[in-house]
Amino acid sequence: MMNKLLIANRGEIACRIMRTARAMGIATVAVYSDADAKALHVRMADEAVHIGPSPAAESYLVGEKIIAAVRQTGAEAIHPGYGFLSENAGFARAVIDAGLIWVGPKPASIEAMGLKDAAKQLMRKAGVPVTPGYEGADQSLERLSAEAEAIGYPVLIKAVAGGGGKGMRKVDAPSDFAAALASCRREAKASFSNDEVLLEKWITSPRHIEVQVFGDSHGNVVHLFERDCSLQRRHQKVIEEAPAPGMDEATRAAICAAAVRAAKAVDYESAGTIEFIADASESLRADRIFFMEMNTRLQVEHPVTEEITGVDLVEWQLRVASGEPIPLKQDELSINGWAMEARLYAEDPAKGFLPSTGKLDHLRLPEAFARIETGVVEDAEISPFYDPMIAKVVVHGADRSAAIGALSEAVAAVEVWPVKTNAAFLVHLLAVDEFTGADLDTGLIERNLDNLTVPTPASVSLARDAMHVITMANCVLREASSTRVSVAGFRLNAAPRYGEGLYVDGEYVADFPDSHRFTAEAYASGLDTAIGFQDGQAYILSLANRSSGHGHHAHDGDILAPMPGKVIALDVAEGDAVTAGQRLMVIEAMKMEHALTAPFDGIVAELSVKVGTQVQVEALLARVELQA
Repeated sequence: MMNKLLIANRGEIACRIMRTARAMGIATVAVYSDADAKALHVRMADEAVHIGPSPAAESYLVGEKIIAAVRQTGAEAIHPGYGFLSENAGFARAVIDAGLIWVGPKPASIEAMGLKDAAKQLMRKAGVPVTPGYEGADQSLERLSAEAEAIGYPVLIKAVAGGGGKGMRKVDAPSDFAAALASCRREAKASFSNDEVLLEKWITSPRHIEVQVFGDSHGNVVHLFERDCSLQRRHQKVIEEAPAPGMDEATRAAICAAAVRAAKAVDYESAGTIEFIADASESLRADRIFFMEMNTRLQVEHPVTEEITGVDLVEWQLRVASGEPIPLKQDELSINGWAMEARLYAEDPAKGFLPSTGKLDHLRLPEAFARIETGVVEDAEISPFYDPMIAKVVVHGADRSAAIGALSEAVAAVEVWPVKTNAAFLVHLLAVDEFTGADLDTGLIERNLDNLTVPTPASVSLARDAMHVITMANCVLREASSTRVSVAGFRLNAAPRYGEGLYVDGEYVADFPDSHRFTAEAYASGLDTAIGFQDGQAYILSLANRSSGHGHHAHDGDILAPMPGKVIALDVAEGDAVTAGQRLMVIEAMKMEHALTAPFDGIVAELSVKVGTQVQVEALLARVELQA
C-alpha cells in the first residue's frame, strides 16, 4: 500500500478522497491554484503545493506541474478525482512512465472509451446494445445534416469527447440544426479541445440509467448495481438515486451483465460507470436499454452506490491501484435500502440558473440530516473559474419514500447568503408528483420548470419573526452605541467571537421554535433588514418599505452581465431593431454558454462590448430602448 498520495483535483472530491486516505493511514498532498489558496482541501491535506494561476488551463490541467508536485513532496501515487485530468490518457501514461502509481484505469482503457464514436463501435462488437445514430469521420455540415434527416428528428448532437452535459444539444427541426451544431462545437472545443460530434436518435421517453463497475489487475470485474440519473437540466444531473425505480430483477440482471461485458471489453481496472439510455415509454425493459458511454473515472454521484452497498469506492480504488484484488466478489454484494443525492449549486434558478459567485458570508449545511460532501466552508469564495457546486447532499432510507422525505428535509435546511443557490428549487422538485410517483424521464424538470423556479413568498410567520429579530437587534445596537462600541452585526444564541456579549463584523442570528433562522444586517441608519431562511430560500425582510442598501436598480432595458465571463458571440449592432426574446449575445462562463436576450421590442441604443471582451458581473453590456 502507498504511503503518500497526491490528489490532482480540488473541491469536494479532493476532500472526500483525503478522508478515506487518512482513515487508511495514507498521507495526502493537495495542489492548488491562486483562487484556491485558502480552500478547504488545502487545509485538510498534510501538505499542499501551489501549481499556478486561477484558470484551470494554467494549473489543474497542466500535467507537468502535477508530476513536479509529486516529485517535490515524495508522494508515490496520484488520484485524479473526476473532471480535469481524470480521463486524460496521456496524463495517466505520463504518471505511470514516471514510476508512479496511477489511481485509475489503464491509459489504453481510457483511450478506448474516451471518444464516444469509437466506444459505441467497440460496444457493438462486445454484444452491448447501442443507440441508433451516426459516428462517422465526415464532420461536414452537409453530411451531418443529411445523417440527422436519415435518423429522424428530434436528434441529439454530442461532442465525441464530451461529458458533464457539455457539448450536447437536442435539435427538434432541420431549421435549427446548423445553429445548434455551431454552438455545440464551440462549447466542445472550449471544454475538451475537440469539436468533433456524433449524432444519436433522441429517445422520446428517456431515462438515464448507469451501472457502477469495478475491475482489478487480476482479471476480476464486478458491478455494484445501477443508479437512476434521469432528473437532469440541460443534460446535467440534478438528483441521483440508487437503485433505479421500477427496475425488476430480470432487467437489472441484463443491464448489469451488459455493463460487465463492456468493462471486460477494455480490460478495465478501477472504478468506472457504464451509462445507458432507456426508452421508458413501456416501463424499464432490457430490450429498450442502450449503451451511451463509459466514464473511466469515479462519478460525482458515487456516494449513492456507497450508501446502498456499504462499500467505500475510494478505498477500493486505492487498494486495486496498489495491486490488491477487489475486496468482494459479485455474490457478496447486495442492495440495502435506498439512497439519493442532490447537487447543491451556487446558481440562480430565477435567472435561468446562471452561476452565482461571491463570498459565502453565511453557510449552514444540513449535516444533522444527511451525508454532506463539500469543499467549501463559511467565508469561502465561489469562484468563476470552476464548477459552482457548493455541496452534494446524500441520504439513505429504508425505501424510496423514506429517502425522498430525508432529502427534502435536508435541502430545506440549507442556508446560504448572499450567494444564490438552487436549494429551494430542489425542495420543489422533490415534491413533484411525477417524481414522487417514480414516473421519471429526463424531460421532467423542463416540463415543470416554471413552477419549480417561481420563488415562494415568505410566510406570515417568517415575516412576523423577522420583525421581532429587527426590533431585538436594534435594542442591542442602541446599547452598543451608548458604550461607544462599533458594531456591524451580532449573534444571538451562540458564543461571541470577540469577548463577552456583542462582537464586531459578524452576523446577528436568531433561532425560533418553528425553525426560522435569521441573519440581520445593520446599516448606517440603523438595523432595518433581516435575512430569513425558509425551505432552502433566503428572504430579505425589511421594516416598512425601506431600502436594504443592497445594489441598485438598472433601467429595464439595460443588459447586464449576470456573471464574470467572456463575450463569444454578438448578434446585433447599435441601431438594430430587436424583438422580445431575440438573442443579443452569448457569454461563456465556467465553460458553459449563456445567451442574453432582448427584454422587449425596441432598438439597440448602446453596445458596450465586442466578441472577446472580458466582462465582470453586472457590467453594462448593451441597452435596449423602446421605439419612439
